[in-house]
Amino acid sequence: MQLQVTNSPFTSEQAELINKLLPTLTETQKNWLSGYLAFYRAGEEAAAVAVPEAGAVSVVELEALAAQASAASQGPRDATILFGSQTGNSQRLAGRLADKLKGQGFEVTLSAMNQYKTNNLKKAGYLFVLVSTHGEGDPPDNALTFYEFLHSKRAPKLDGTKFSVLALGDTSYEFFCKTGQDFDARLTELGAERIADRVDCDVDFEDAAAGWIAAVTGVLLAAAAPASAPQAAVIAADSLAAVQGESVYTRANPFMAEVLENLNLNGRGSDRETRHLELSLEGSGLSYEPGDAVGVYPQNDPALVDDIIAFLQWNPEDAVVTGKAGETSSLREALLHHYEITVLTKPLLEKAVAFSGSAKLAELVKPENKDSLRAYVSGRDVLDLLRDFEPWTLGSGDLANVLRKLPPRLYSIASSLNSHPDEVHLTIRKVEYEAHGRERKGVCSVYASERLEPGDKLPIFIQQNPNFKPPVNPDTPVIMVGPGTGVAPFRAFLEDREELGAAGKAWLLYGDRHFVTDFLYQTDWQRMLNDGVLTKLDVAFSRDTEEKVYVQQRMLENGRELYKWLEEGAHVYVCGDEKHMAHDVQAALLDIIGQHGGKSPEGAAAYLTELQEQGRYQRDVY
Repeated sequence: MQLQVTNSPFTSEQAELINKLLPTLTETQKNWLSGYLAFYRAGEEAAAVAVPEAGAVSVVELEALAAQASAASQGPRDATILFGSQTGNSQRLAGRLADKLKGQGFEVTLSAMNQYKTNNLKKAGYLFVLVSTHGEGDPPDNALTFYEFLHSKRAPKLDGTKFSVLALGDTSYEFFCKTGQDFDARLTELGAERIADRVDCDVDFEDAAAGWIAAVTGVLLAAAAPASAPQAAVIAADSLAAVQGESVYTRANPFMAEVLENLNLNGRGSDRETRHLELSLEGSGLSYEPGDAVGVYPQNDPALVDDIIAFLQWNPEDAVVTGKAGETSSLREALLHHYEITVLTKPLLEKAVAFSGSAKLAELVKPENKDSLRAYVSGRDVLDLLRDFEPWTLGSGDLANVLRKLPPRLYSIASSLNSHPDEVHLTIRKVEYEAHGRERKGVCSVYASERLEPGDKLPIFIQQNPNFKPPVNPDTPVIMVGPGTGVAPFRAFLEDREELGAAGKAWLLYGDRHFVTDFLYQTDWQRMLNDGVLTKLDVAFSRDTEEKVYVQQRMLENGRELYKWLEEGAHVYVCGDEKHMAHDVQAALLDIIGQHGGKSPEGAAAYLTELQEQGRYQRDVY
């Protein structure tokens, strides 16, 4: 759509500039610009805005501008920020927004959704919702009760509320950002007014989230500012340099950690391979707590990269864009390190249509063919896409417009920093399988098992997870359910309790296929049992008996004792597979609570919900 001079207040020169600019903007840039204009309108009559360098204005600069603009502000000065978070990303971003608004003098209520008093909702003037989508389009654990309340008949009318939603998700899943979309639609149904468009974030969410935060901050400042001119907003260049000069290892600026050890935890003859990685944090200043995770930026399989380049007859040395500010690398390096090539998503196929001469691909992405699209993308990669829908006009320079960035892989930390200073340990199971006539390999797991040696460097960051933490009081009893690699965080829990001299009871339920070859960290558990750090250990090895036995059966067999621990104040932790194991474990918990607590199904569900709201039932599932 072109801006016409005849139906706008702009001169022909201005209209030409706008028409050149708008088609080049990303969604993040549009959100940023929206917030900037809202702020600028409020202060243009008297603001003396000094930008250090003409041209490029960053989100950091916008926030610095906004921070100066509210000394004489009037109007609503309160905001409610609610987050629903499984791994901590939404919570971290909610805290960032809260800090920005507090810096502008707003009274901020920041709360997890399951901790928020719903009778305060109708009083919320500004409401900001930050939420991830979990599993098959489900709310995260700490958002479930609020989600159900808001979608029930008990939800109040919100005619006086102004809101905006930030949704986190993953485009490789069918129900991308569904929870955030549901909140956005429901708040509108209840009469709330949307003051900034919802932003749906993919796994590479930092830029989009920063744009949303800048946009809503700008809107609030514009609405709160008086009609008369506000105080001048002046930025000191050296202040900006101080902010931008901070050197912190983060998701956007990972630390290159040296590999100290890379060991196979499975015994000879096992049909599985599980790597124990020990990484050095020396000199990074990074720290972590039990329950946190490490984000690893992996490398794609070189053979797959070379097959893609050969198929398209590209020059592997061509320079291509890999990041912000026009950063480039060779084509081969870009496909190895920067772009995702092993997962197909609906947005990817929709973008690919423009470069394909295949009518079949154009037909596949039509809305009425969503079932066929879902079936096609499952288990296929970019090489399959290229082979299945020839001919292609795709050039190496089009990569940045078609492929998404290679996302980091998150792994639960398997060590205590108190026990291993300047180190972090990970437990990674190798993923290999055959699909659609080709062998498939997990990007990070095969990288770790086949191509990562001691002395190599691995780009990592710490992902804090405040929703999966051991009890504050180390004397509190804990029940830990972690089959397979799900046992990793419980090694960290128990090592930390060992260092702290915790007196509380600890019960571990572990499962895998075979006792002899697949008992991960067996010597650690045996030592902890002997030392009294671990009170009780129950195991289930599914392939060692005629009838398969899993951890949930061990829970049911020990149901009376498990319920007694709950009544004594025990915290329950579950880590591992979300689709099957976590559901089966929760069903077992409900059975135990109902049977040994003498409760109805509704009463057992209420009991478990109360445990969850008290932080006594926590899950780290994937």
